[in-house]
Amino acid sequence: MTWRAIITVIVVLAAMLTITVAGSGQAQVRVDVGIHLPAPPAFVVIPGMPVYYAPSTPTNVFFYAHQYWAFESGGWYVGPSWNGPWAGVAPMYVPAPILQVPVGYYRVPPPHWREWRRDAPPRWEGHYGREWHEEDHERNWREREDRWTRHEGKGCPPGLAKQGRC
Repeated sequence: MTWRAIITVIVVLAAMLTITVAGSGQAQVRVDVGIHLPAPPAFVVIPGMPVYYAPSTPTNVFFYAHQYWAFESGGWYVGPSWNGPWAGVAPMYVPAPILQVPVGYYRVPPPHWREWRRDAPPRWEGHYGREWHEEDHERNWREREDRWTRHEGKGCPPGLAKQGRC
């Protein structure tokens, strides 16, 4: 073997070793979607719906099915906690109850929504949401909420009403 061949083999082996070592590290990508809540928000039930909204946050934040949902800059985001991490959601995967929230419950509605009825849901394009049939757990939730309204007077969950938090 010539010196040139030996040097070539050494360079190739060194490059392969460098690629292997660099590839074994974990890549962490953080994308800031602009949803920053300074503290856990207080949520209020939306009457007749299995959805809660946060009336005192700087963005549109909802709670449904053990997940936090945010509508920001024309897009939907979901997260496991009030402070994220937030992941973008394709329109077809946003649950129908979230899409049925009336315009009046959006803390920061887009400008073109201001002329729409506040007691009706936004006029989502046809590609938003899936066909939704009320599941048993959602029907049970709605029926409980109806009882709270009749018995407690404010649609407040009994535990929070006893604590004076509603």
